[in-house]
Amino acid sequence: MGQKDISEKILVDYNDVFADIMNVCIYNGKEIVKPDELENTSVHSQYKAEDGKLHEQERDVTKYWKKGETAIAIYGIENQIKVDKNMPFRMIGYDGAAYRGQLLDKRKSVVPVASFVLYFGTEERWNKYKSLKECIQIFEELDDYVNDYKIHVIEVAWLTDEQLKLCKSDFGIVANFFVQKRKNKEYEPDDPREIQHVDAVLKLLSVMTGDNKYETILYSEEGKVNTMCEVAERLVNKGIKQGIEQGIEQGIEQGILSTVSVLRKVGKTDDEIVELIIEEYKLEKEKVLDYLS
Repeated sequence: MGQKDISEKILVDYNDVFADIMNVCIYNGKEIVKPDELENTSVHSQYKAEDGKLHEQERDVTKYWKKGETAIAIYGIENQIKVDKNMPFRMIGYDGAAYRGQLLDKRKSVVPVASFVLYFGTEERWNKYKSLKECIQIFEELDDYVNDYKIHVIEVAWLTDEQLKLCKSDFGIVANFFVQKRKNKEYEPDDPREIQHVDAVLKLLSVMTGDNKYETILYSEEGKVNTMCEVAERLVNKGIKQGIEQGIEQGIEQGILSTVSVLRKVGKTDDEIVELIIEEYKLEKEKVLDYLS
């Protein structure tokens, strides 16, 4: 399994996060699913393709929901950053495999399977097919005999403020990040809540945004971060440092201009920029002001 795939799945695999997603997005904020009622089950299954050979398929996260020792359902979640028009085909394969697996295990009773797509896209809503019948052409006379199959998509970046307030786990921090990114592409993290699974959250953000700057913070010599506010501060400091180093390499005049550009991009005011330039380049204030004009 690639590092990208692992990073996508690891946060959702935590029981507190998984339960939070179910309770907020499916059960309207009611605490129906408790973290200690969830138990991991296999994400691997096999199927026989047209070539007659057995192939293995793997879904993202699958868990039994149990009351005491009794399983009452199987939940599955698939993470998506892009809209996939073939998602109904994929989901029916996963769910079918989950039912078949229960039969092979010779369970006394087969429990229902409920699967969900966790969609992290911010550019567009899920605007492709959500049912099997939308994916295929069916003769009118045959329609009654073809079973439909619907998928359930959770559009993370379109959660409401009320839903965000209901979140109790790191899912709320991640969901808020994508909601704000949808509204403002230049948004930088400002969430003060403490992150419980720092490693998983930052790796997920790196994968789902395509920007590894969040993951690089994990390997910083400055130590662990605890909130998204600290993440933003660390990113700003990193940008300042890179700008100054680039400035030194390019020569004083060109370097100062480069540093000023970087500092403005990370949101520093002109007064703050003047102080930083004076400190780093040992120039008079009047001279620094010329570079800002």
